[in-house]
Amino acid sequence: MKKFLEDKFVNNLIFMTIILFVIEMMFKLLNNFNLFTWSSLRILLSAALISLLVTFISSLFKKKCIRNIINLTFIFIYSLYTWLQLGFINFLGVYISFNTSSQFGAVTNYIIDYLTTFKWTYHLIYIPFILSILYYIHLKNETYNRINLNKKYLLLIPITLIFSLTYYCTLKFDFMQNKYQTKSNISLFKNPSVPTIAVHEFGPVVFGIIDLKTFLFPTDENIDISIYNDNTVEANSKREVSPVLSELSTKDEGEYNLLNSYFANNEVTDYNSYTGKFKGKNVVVILMESVNEGIINEEYFPNFYKLYSEGWHWTNNYSPRNSCATGNNEFSLMTGLYSIYNTCTSNTYKDNTYFESIFGLFNNAGYTTRSFHDYTEWYYYRNTIHSNMYSEKYLDIDDLNMSIKGIYGEWPSDEVFFTNVFDNLLNTDYNTPFMAFLTTVTTHQPYITKSEYGDLYKEEFMSKGYSAPVSRYFSKLKVLDNALGIMINSLKEKGILDDTVIVLTSDHYPYGLKDSYLSEFINHDLEDYESERTPFVIYNPELESTEYTEYTSYINIIPTLANLMGIKYDPRLYMGTDILSETYNSRVVFADGSWKNEIAYYNASNSTIKYYTDEEYTVEEIQEINEKINMKLSLSTSAIKTNYFSYLENKINEYHKKETEK
Repeated sequence: MKKFLEDKFVNNLIFMTIILFVIEMMFKLLNNFNLFTWSSLRILLSAALISLLVTFISSLFKKKCIRNIINLTFIFIYSLYTWLQLGFINFLGVYISFNTSSQFGAVTNYIIDYLTTFKWTYHLIYIPFILSILYYIHLKNETYNRINLNKKYLLLIPITLIFSLTYYCTLKFDFMQNKYQTKSNISLFKNPSVPTIAVHEFGPVVFGIIDLKTFLFPTDENIDISIYNDNTVEANSKREVSPVLSELSTKDEGEYNLLNSYFANNEVTDYNSYTGKFKGKNVVVILMESVNEGIINEEYFPNFYKLYSEGWHWTNNYSPRNSCATGNNEFSLMTGLYSIYNTCTSNTYKDNTYFESIFGLFNNAGYTTRSFHDYTEWYYYRNTIHSNMYSEKYLDIDDLNMSIKGIYGEWPSDEVFFTNVFDNLLNTDYNTPFMAFLTTVTTHQPYITKSEYGDLYKEEFMSKGYSAPVSRYFSKLKVLDNALGIMINSLKEKGILDDTVIVLTSDHYPYGLKDSYLSEFINHDLEDYESERTPFVIYNPELESTEYTEYTSYINIIPTLANLMGIKYDPRLYMGTDILSETYNSRVVFADGSWKNEIAYYNASNSTIKYYTDEEYTVEEIQEINEKINMKLSLSTSAIKTNYFSYLENKINEYHKKETEK
């Protein structure tokens, strides 16, 4: 055994295992993960197995310098990948995966902002690599022969098998999994669909390996809806829904059977005192780029403040960061579905159709529908996506006679955007009423570097004591606020402001600003997703100013708006619920399965719960909540991947055709 342990191959294996394990533990510390969990044992075993493979490969070469270069190169790549993942989770709120690797190209266009969000402690991840250089320099005069497959190396075979079996046991045994965990370790290992949990349980590198495997060889999850049996269509419900779903749920429709059953038995929220309150009015929905709830200020942004303070506003609305944040969150707002966490959903599934989208609902109600964005097709394929959402027409920067100065060079002006949009809407012979969907862009990062609109009002805000990055952000916000003023005045001049409902929300908070900058204008703790609190406003001059404290997100906007407008819709087809319904469950669900309400915040990445009141959930209650959330996220993913709503639309059309022929 002594001879075995003194062998240079074994020495390198042990050294590399220790180095990789230290990198992983530093990653845990820098992410504020608990070191003393079963995941640490799992990571140690994976470090040993990976080190064994690399050591074997390097030992195939006779020259020791080549061996050392191979070993050091691998340790550097290991460190670099871990460092990049720290940056991505801090900057974007998600870990980069092969399904979202296209985002990396976008990040390179505002690399300065990306790097400035790095905490200096993240660079400590390279310390093990530096120690490795010193170690291999120390070995430069050591000589050892090329590996021989003799008896002592044959011992590595049972060692490898033992390590692999032990690793499998850590995946399989329930006691090696957190009692609150939303997805089992074995399920995550097969399909790391929730990167935050997978990284916590396996470490970033193993996550990367299994993520690549899943990317090359996609696998679907098994979904159990038996736990979701408390919502059934009540016979006395006043709201009419199509009988097609109920009929389909009794048939075997292959891949759609599970979805048919779920949607058929989903809750039907009834009519309430708000039903049809705005019937027949025009609707303008504005998805504002990078606006946090902390920017509410009458002096700085008077037009936004007017809409916020005089309308209905929700103080606990969240826009959770997601992979491809704007595209995915825009998708969820337009469809009422959860996007796929580790995928640029709207792009990947751009050819899907959604008859129940916000455009489809208003089309069926006799509205003219238009969608607008003041940018190009460079990153999101809105021309195709919005068309398949049944927007009658999508108009981008070219259609609106606007221009930009290169990709990510200078974002276009929201003032010019709103001027051209409302000229198009109000001076064109469209059928009325109309529903317009606007996605803005001026307030997009970068905030660290100079830009036309970032520097337009920068000095004004710097004189008030704000840093340059925050001042640039506020400068861009002022341009957006001016645009809101243009909208209000345009509707007034046309005499239709009273007949128009304005809905404001945001795709995400300004994640291009690091925490120290965010703290300059966000007056609450940035932990527990608080930075992701964004405005949600419904405005009409007839409304009495009202503040709502329910926890909500973009997932609830369609059913809420449909009920307010008195539009016929099927509440079962959405993952969100009408916020104003009597049965609304106040809770916001984040992309990784975390959730938050008045009582507690559950962090899915490390399976912990933090309470805000004296009231606490039992273990069983938490598990039930997590199971239902996980099921809904999985079903939403399945519906998107299978283009379920195209299938359902065809079935509904077939039904109506048969009924007409009778």
